[in-house]
Amino acid sequence: MRGAAPLLLLALPLPVAAQEIVIVGQGLDAPPGEAALATVEIDRERLTDSASGRLEDVLHDVAGVAQFRRADSRSSHPTAQGITLRGLGGNASSRALLLLDGVPQADPFGGWVPFPATLPQRLARVRVTRGGGSGYHGAGALAGTVELFSADARTLGPVALTGFYGSRDSVDLVATGGARLSAGEVTAAVQFARGDGFVPIVEGQRGAADRAAPYEQAGIALRGVAPIAAGIELQANLSAFSDQRDRGTDFTPVNSRGADASLRLIGSGRWRWAATGWLQHRDFASGFASVNAARSAASPTLDQHIPATGTGLRIEIEPPLGSGWTLRTGGDLRMVSGRTNELYSFVAGTPTRRRVAGGESSTAGLFADLSLERGALTLTAGGRADRWTIRNGALFEIPLAGGAPLSDLRYADRSGWEGSARIGAAVRAVDGVTLRGAAYSGWRLPTLNELYRPFRAGTDATAANPLLSPERLRGAEIGIDLTPAPGFSLRATGFLNRLDDAIGNVTLGSGPGTFPGVGFVAAGGAYRARQNLDAIESRGVEIDLGWQAGPWRAGASWAYTDARVNASGAAAPLDGRRPAQTAPHQLSAHLGYSGERLSVAGTARYVAAQFEDDLNVRALADALTFDAVLRVPVAKGFAIEARGENLTDARIETGVSGTGVVERASPRTLWIGFSYRPR
Repeated sequence: MRGAAPLLLLALPLPVAAQEIVIVGQGLDAPPGEAALATVEIDRERLTDSASGRLEDVLHDVAGVAQFRRADSRSSHPTAQGITLRGLGGNASSRALLLLDGVPQADPFGGWVPFPATLPQRLARVRVTRGGGSGYHGAGALAGTVELFSADARTLGPVALTGFYGSRDSVDLVATGGARLSAGEVTAAVQFARGDGFVPIVEGQRGAADRAAPYEQAGIALRGVAPIAAGIELQANLSAFSDQRDRGTDFTPVNSRGADASLRLIGSGRWRWAATGWLQHRDFASGFASVNAARSAASPTLDQHIPATGTGLRIEIEPPLGSGWTLRTGGDLRMVSGRTNELYSFVAGTPTRRRVAGGESSTAGLFADLSLERGALTLTAGGRADRWTIRNGALFEIPLAGGAPLSDLRYADRSGWEGSARIGAAVRAVDGVTLRGAAYSGWRLPTLNELYRPFRAGTDATAANPLLSPERLRGAEIGIDLTPAPGFSLRATGFLNRLDDAIGNVTLGSGPGTFPGVGFVAAGGAYRARQNLDAIESRGVEIDLGWQAGPWRAGASWAYTDARVNASGAAAPLDGRRPAQTAPHQLSAHLGYSGERLSVAGTARYVAAQFEDDLNVRALADALTFDAVLRVPVAKGFAIEARGENLTDARIETGVSGTGVVERASPRTLWIGFSYRPR
């Protein structure tokens, strides 16, 4: 990232006209037509009051938001942390678009989200839009859009520090701060976290091969905002992270590193506009192991290293139409490339073969979004057209001992056009009551991970599929928003979605045996391959409550999702079953009090029983957890804090093998520490 330093230099204040210029530090405002959609906001107070201090945990305030597995980014495998909503998805790839200041955050190669790279403490707010068709944000927002907004220097203050020591020798340190420099500002956030971890396999099923899974994570984020001319603002972001985890047996290290840089120009004159460009680099490495039936020994099965790069550009323009009309139009381009470099087919602990597979893909699109406000009525209509390409796909396999290649394939380049659209309406029926409805379509290109990278989870192995087709969504929803009294709100939404050509991990066989694309699968393991299913149909209800009165605040969110697979051919046994790792009920509730002498907050979360696998044979039990945060000021700006995660030590099951071995998420975790936030 040698070119990253100039990005920060560009953020320094530059000479401007002799007039007062106010920096904003944000992008274009959301169009008025967003009132027709199911949106929920998470404010900064909730972002900084999480017992875990993890972004993925805070996002669960919005029921229906889910990662593929229930574990957080301290113990889950990074590739299992794609984000989705409404039960849309047959594997761990993200079906929701996650943006930070307008820049996509999902891994360029795999579509999973590197959650340790984003501190909740550096954010001002989060906006979650359930449902697809968000054309001006870019392609890929099938299930919804999650927008993260960076906090400015005034919000962060000159410096804020938190330090915690917790269970299992865990440490969590965070520093944030910001400063005004002439007409501009700079902000920074630094974090470090480590812990000895816990044993992932539940007690009673562990063997000599099982041990605690430690983690160590660090990150830094720098941001500069400055006016460069009257009505034009430059925003520069630069960040990097390191994430080291372990899966609780020998031969399972997981190392992720990444760096991001972005520039955004905002024009705030009569013609409002934004131009955003970004560069991302990721370096991912993971080992996989097989554990014998007695769990007395582990042996290596696969060693992967995946460098990947993503670049993008988006231009948005809002002409001054007036008379209640708002138009946003523009275009975007995103390009990703990456290759998996693997050692596999281990014999006596030594790899005997090498595999290199990967390629490139790109999406280029034009979009338009039109809103009309007429008194109590708001209308919205938008669409986009995208040209996609998948190119330079290849698979090369060779024995390490020498000799002719086992495979040397070049896949044909592919391309196509996809269209998506959204229409919606909201009407304020009476004061405090708004009715809304929307219909939309969307699409998602398969990730390079789905196309080219095989993987293992325990004794199960899944093959890649370079011939996957894009996923295509159609959906509709209706809702009502109520604000019957100051400080109280209720939002309810009913939805119906159909995801055609949904990409899922389809069970095609069971071990012991040798299978194409993955090699040997042990007894009790499943052999799966990524395939396009006929469809996933999902329908359900979402209800969100919010209340605030003085120092008291509360909120609750419930999502019911009935998602079912439509399948035929080799995937016919999946027909009528639930997508893997999809819970029918999710519930979150929190209550907090913030006073001069004491601040306290409690959170309860429930997730219903779900299935580990596509055949709905391996069940994962439901789980109810409680978290709490207590803050007691002791001096000016200083406070002692105590935090507790999963206070009742509930067993949160995240996976189960074909032989019934259960993996769990974090047990009870207690923290004690301090915070310094000067007033």
